[in-house]
Amino acid sequence: VEVCNMAAVRALNPKAEVARAAQALQLNINGAKGLQEVLRTNLGPKGTLKMLVSGAGDIKLTKDGNVLLHEMQIQHPTASLLARVATAQDDITGDGTTSNVLIIGELLKQADIYISEGLHPRIVAEGFEKAKEKALKVLEEVKVTREMDRDTLINVARTSLRTKLSPEVADIVTEVVVDAVLAIRKPDQPIDLHMVEIVEMQHRTDTDTSLIRGLVLDHGARHPDMMKRVNDAFILTCNVSMEYEKSEVNAGFFYKSALEREKLIEAERTFTDDKVKRVIELKHKVCNGNNRGFVVINQKGIDPISLDMLAREGIVALRRAKRRNMERLTLVCGGVAMNSLDELSPDCLGKAGLVYEHTLGEDKFTFIEGVDNPESVTVLIKGPNKHTLTQVKDAVHDGLRAVKNAIEDGSVIPGGGAYEIAGYVSLTSSEFMSTIPGRAKYGVKAYAEALLVIPKVLAQNSGFDPQESSLKLQDEYSTSGQIVGLDLSTGEPMIPADEGIWDNYRVKRQLLHSCTTIASNLLLVDEVMKAGMSSLKG
Repeated sequence: VEVCNMAAVRALNPKAEVARAAQALQLNINGAKGLQEVLRTNLGPKGTLKMLVSGAGDIKLTKDGNVLLHEMQIQHPTASLLARVATAQDDITGDGTTSNVLIIGELLKQADIYISEGLHPRIVAEGFEKAKEKALKVLEEVKVTREMDRDTLINVARTSLRTKLSPEVADIVTEVVVDAVLAIRKPDQPIDLHMVEIVEMQHRTDTDTSLIRGLVLDHGARHPDMMKRVNDAFILTCNVSMEYEKSEVNAGFFYKSALEREKLIEAERTFTDDKVKRVIELKHKVCNGNNRGFVVINQKGIDPISLDMLAREGIVALRRAKRRNMERLTLVCGGVAMNSLDELSPDCLGKAGLVYEHTLGEDKFTFIEGVDNPESVTVLIKGPNKHTLTQVKDAVHDGLRAVKNAIEDGSVIPGGGAYEIAGYVSLTSSEFMSTIPGRAKYGVKAYAEALLVIPKVLAQNSGFDPQESSLKLQDEYSTSGQIVGLDLSTGEPMIPADEGIWDNYRVKRQLLHSCTTIASNLLLVDEVMKAGMSSLKG
C-alpha cells in the first residue's frame, strides 16, 4: 500500500516531495531539537539575551521566548508548528513559552532513543498520556493554596520577570505590576487588564519605570494660553463635537450682500458657540469663588475659536482623546462621560488632585493624578532607546498576566525546577511503573526524563553541571521528601517557599497539556508530503 500511496502522489504531482516513515520522524525530531537549541540558553533568570536584527536593520534584544518565536523567520514546518504552540501558550497564560519548546523538544529526543530501537511511536504516545495524567496529579499535590497577599504576588511576579529583565529593573517592575493589578482588582469580578494603560516615554533609564495612580494621556492641551498645571480640578469627560461643521448635504448659500453672508455664518457659528457656553456656565457654577481648576477632555474635535473661548475662562481642554482612555477616565476620577451637553450638571464631573502637562521633545503627555480611589492606573515605561522600551513593555505584559493568574488560581507552584523533580521522582517510582502495562513503560520513562530538561537547563545556564545538579536535587527530594528547587547562585538544592520563588499553577498545567499533545502528534506523523501548488509551477 505504501508504495502505491507514494506512487499515487507522484502520479498526481511528479514534483511532490515525500518523506517516509523513519525519515518523517527524523525531520520532526530535528526541527524540534533545532528550535530547542536556540531557546535553550534563554531559560531562567540567568538566561542569555538574543539579538534579533530584522531585514530593515531594526535591533531587538530579548529573552522572552514568545517575542523570539514571533520575530524569527522559521522555515522548517515542524519548528513553525512548535512556535505556534508556544505563542498559544503565551496568549492563554502569558508565560512559559521557552519551557514549552524545551519540553516538546526533549520529549521527542527521549522518544527517539526508544523508537530507533524499534518501539512503535504509538506505544510511546500511550506512555506519554499515562505519564501526563500522573504528572497532573503531582501538580495538584505540589501546589500551594494560600491567601494571595501582596508579598506572595510580588514573589510570583518577580519569578516571572527575573527571567525577562535584568534583576534591578525586574525588581522595580515587579512592584509596579503588582500594585497596578491590586488597584484595578474588584471583588468577585474578573480582572480586566485593559484597565492598565501602558505608556512609553523615551528618556532617562529603564529603572525609572513607575506606576501612576491615575491616567497618562499621550497628547497635551492644544492652546498656548491654557494652563500647564491645574490643582484640585473638576474633570468633564465628553464625546461632543465642538467645532464649526459644514452641513452634510451640499447646501449653497445665496446672499446679495456681504452683510447677509456675515449673518448666515454667524447663525451657523452660534450653534457651536452655544455648546461651548454651556461648558463655561457649568464651570462658573462649580468653581465660583474657589480657585479649583476645570478640565475638559473631549473625544471629538474642538476648533480654535472654541479653544480660545475656553482658554479665556481658564479651562484646560484636550481634544481627540482615545476611546479606551475615555472608559478609563471615568474609572479613574469618577463622573460620567457625557454624549450631549444638554444634561450637564455638577454630578457628571470627575475630580483629580493634579492635572499637568509634561513635554518631552516633540511629544506632550498629560498626567491626571491625585485621585482618591483609582480603578484604572497607568504604567509609565521609560527607557533610553526603542529596544529597551520594547523589552520592558513585553515584560510588563507578562508580569501583569502572572499576577492575574495567581489571583485567579488562588494557588502557586514552587519554582526553580522543583515541580519537575517531584514529577520525575514520582513517575519513575516503582509503584507507579508497576501500574503501567507492557511497553508503554518506555513512554513514561521518556516523559519523566524529558521533564528534567527544565532543572538541567536552569543549572546549565547558571554555569553548573546539569547532570550533577539534577542528581543532587533528586537525592535531596528522595531522602527528605521536601520539595526542593535549584539555587541558581550556588547550584545547591534550596526550598523555593523560603526563597519566595513561585511559578503560576495554570502555566504549568497548560504546559503539561499542550506539550504532551503536540509531542504525541509529531511522533505519530509518518509521512510528510510537500505537494503544494508551489511545486507545480516549475
